[in-house]
Amino acid sequence: MADDKMEKIVSLCKRRGFIYPGSEIYGGLSGTWDYGPLGIELKKNIENLWWRMFVQERDDMYGLDAAILMNAEVWKASGHVAGFSDPLVECKKCKRRFRADQVGQRCPECGGEFGPVRQFNMMFKTQVGAVPEDEASIVYLRPETAGGIFVNFKNVVDSFHPKLPFGIAQVGKAFRNEIAPRDFTFRSREFQQMEIEYFVRPGEWEASFEMWRQNVHAFNKAVGIPQSEVHELEVAPEDRAHYSKRTIDFEFEFPFGRKELYGLAYRTDFDLTAHASASGKDLSYLDEATAERFAPHVIEPSFGVDRTVLAVLSSAYREDELGGEKRIYLAFNKAAAPIKAAVFPLLKNKPQLVAKAREVYQLLKKVEPRIMWDDNGNIGKRYRRQDEIGTPYCITIDFDTLGEKPELIDTVTLRDRDSGEQERVAVSELASRIA
Repeated sequence: MADDKMEKIVSLCKRRGFIYPGSEIYGGLSGTWDYGPLGIELKKNIENLWWRMFVQERDDMYGLDAAILMNAEVWKASGHVAGFSDPLVECKKCKRRFRADQVGQRCPECGGEFGPVRQFNMMFKTQVGAVPEDEASIVYLRPETAGGIFVNFKNVVDSFHPKLPFGIAQVGKAFRNEIAPRDFTFRSREFQQMEIEYFVRPGEWEASFEMWRQNVHAFNKAVGIPQSEVHELEVAPEDRAHYSKRTIDFEFEFPFGRKELYGLAYRTDFDLTAHASASGKDLSYLDEATAERFAPHVIEPSFGVDRTVLAVLSSAYREDELGGEKRIYLAFNKAAAPIKAAVFPLLKNKPQLVAKAREVYQLLKKVEPRIMWDDNGNIGKRYRRQDEIGTPYCITIDFDTLGEKPELIDTVTLRDRDSGEQERVAVSELASRIA
């Protein structure tokens, strides 16, 4: 049943322009996905909500957009060059490769025997400049956005002189050469991260850790992921990253199983200390009140944009019966919905209805740009189409809007997506109703 739901979500995403397979007309490229017109709106709504909650509405946060290509020494200092790897096995028969921790003793494709386990570094390597490849020309596509934050710590401190605790936030692309990308957009080779490095005094990390634990749940609620579907997993010491003294994984009930959605880690002072040692630069913090100089410790809440999109889609997916007909709809909340409302003329071959509908459409578009015009097919088909893409409201301009019933002039039919109920609403009230 779960697999069936996942198949339906993938089909809807392709059919309605949320997510397309990458490079599809050339046979695709495994682990890559393209966001269509509705998908990019959903994705940006999620990113913008996160940025507003955790950067713009706070006084202790600074935004950043670091370069994807960085000096290779960054990733040597962080441990990625030496240790960012997954265990790989290759089937001796069909030569397919798999992550060793995700398969049994035999190849799931042909039943063949596996060769020995070896470590596979997941960073994408490339080169800069026009010279032949040598050690000096090697760079990597960043495997996470955190590195750009740590190497800019001193810049932010020197520019803004922030008081501890404070954070640096970034939304950006990261790349991992996954051995076996799978589960739609859940595990892919190119993805978007929303990350924060929150710098604290060494003895005060626990309070900040708890604050960000609660903030993760607050974001889930704001974006439309139900709390009942999210579970906290306290990661055991032997399973944590080498730099972490405490990690919580926030797992979501995806259709393909309970999997990690977000992570929250206490990274101690590992990163700033490692980069200070490797670069020879002083990355300490001077507490002006006490004249104490030290390396701040770090709390890292890490959010995957693509996994959030998938969790929101899964949470919103509904099947029911309305008016005696089965329907599929996406119950997005207003913050996440790609389209906030759709405007229809009752009949597209009546110029006076079309003109009035265009007037209402343009009026609303000035207040909320994410308004859709739809005059294709009959009203019932338009409702179903808008339900399927998660539009909260449909607005129909009919003859009563034009004054056929004088008492209803300049009112429209406003239909609610979830209940299917309709009501007459004055045009002047529409903007506040759909906001």
